[in-house]
Amino acid sequence: MKQFVIKPKVYFNEGSMALLKEIKGSCALIVSDSMMEKLGYLQRTMDYLNQAGIKSAVFTEVRPEPDVKVIAAGVQKYLETHGDIVVALGGGSVIDAAKGILYSLWQFSKAAGEEFKKPLFIAIPSTSGTGSEVTTFSVISAEGEKVCIVDEWMAPDIAILDSTCIQHVPRTVVADTGMDALVHAVEAYVSTEATHCTDALAEKAVQLIFENLKTLYNNTDDSCARERIQNASCIAGMAFTNANLGINHSLAHALGGTFHLSHGRSNGLLMNAVIEYNANLSSSANRYAAEKYARLAAVLQLPARTYREGTIHFMQAVQDLKKSIGIPNRIRELGIDKNKFENELGTMAELALHDRCTPTNPRQPSREDLMGIYQRSF
Repeated sequence: MKQFVIKPKVYFNEGSMALLKEIKGSCALIVSDSMMEKLGYLQRTMDYLNQAGIKSAVFTEVRPEPDVKVIAAGVQKYLETHGDIVVALGGGSVIDAAKGILYSLWQFSKAAGEEFKKPLFIAIPSTSGTGSEVTTFSVISAEGEKVCIVDEWMAPDIAILDSTCIQHVPRTVVADTGMDALVHAVEAYVSTEATHCTDALAEKAVQLIFENLKTLYNNTDDSCARERIQNASCIAGMAFTNANLGINHSLAHALGGTFHLSHGRSNGLLMNAVIEYNANLSSSANRYAAEKYARLAAVLQLPARTYREGTIHFMQAVQDLKKSIGIPNRIRELGIDKNKFENELGTMAELALHDRCTPTNPRQPSREDLMGIYQRSF
C-alpha cells in the first residue's frame, strides 16, 4: 500500500515572512548562519517574532554540509533555551541542521525514557534546491560521510517561501541548487514508489525549472523567475519526500562527501550517466525508466514518439541546461586528481550501494554498475 502525505502548511509569495507576527508561543530558537545575519534576515525574523510577543535565542554556527559537531552544539543551545518554537532560517544546510537538532533531542529523550514535545517547527528557505522545508529528509556529515536520515517526525510544521529571502543568492548557487531541485523531481518521477500524485508534482517542477533556471542564472534580479524556481524546488520536495529518490543522490552523497563538493553540483555532474544507466536503451527488458524519461521529454515539448527518442532528447535537454548555467560536463573539470578519484571509486560505490536512496531506483545496481557511472562521469 502506498500513501501520499504533505505535512507542512506552505505560505508563499513576496513578504510572506510577515506571517511570523501571527505565530503563537513564548520563546523561539532561530537556527541560521552568518550570511543570513549579515544580510539582515535574522534581525527581520527576530523583529517579527518580537511583534508576536515571542522572545528569540539565536544559533548561527551552521556551515555548509553540517556535521555532528554542529548538531551537538545546536542541541546544547536548545537545552539552554527550551523554546516552544524552532525557526530554521537559511538554505538546505540550515534546515537540515535544525532537523538534526530536533531529531537528536527526540532520540535522546526516548533513550532516557522521557517524552519530548516537539516544538512548532518553521522552515524559511534562503535557497531554491533542497526542498528541505517540506521533506522528512536530513543530510548530516559524520566522519567524512554524508548520512541521510529519513523520518516523518522531522518534517516542518510550517514552510514560508518568501522570495525576498533568496534575492541575494549568487548565480553559482542558483545553478547548483537548481540542479539539485531538478534531480529531486526526475528521481521522484522514475522512483519505484512514484504515484500519480508525485508524478503530477514532479512534472510541474521539471517544467518550471527548464523554463526559468537559465533565466534566473543570467539575471538573479528577475523576481518572476526567482519565485517560480523557489516554487519548483518546494514542489519537487513534496514529490520526493513521498516517492523517495534514486542512485543519482546515492552517488552524489558519496562523491560530495569524499571530495567536498556541493551537493547540487555533485548531482548535476552525475545526472546524464545515471539517466543513461536507468534507461538502459540497449535492452528492452525493463522500459519503465525510459518510458518515464520520454514522458518528461513530452512535458518539455521535445520529440518523444518512442521511448528511445524521448529519452535521448531529454538527456540532451539536461546536457544543454547544464551547459547554459555553468555546470561542468565532467568531474575532472573540477581539478580532481584522476589517481585519487580511482583510488576512492570502490569506497564511494560501496557507500552509494547502501545509501537510503538506492532501494527505490528504477534499476537496481551492483557495486560495479555504480563504479561504472562514476567512471563515465569523470
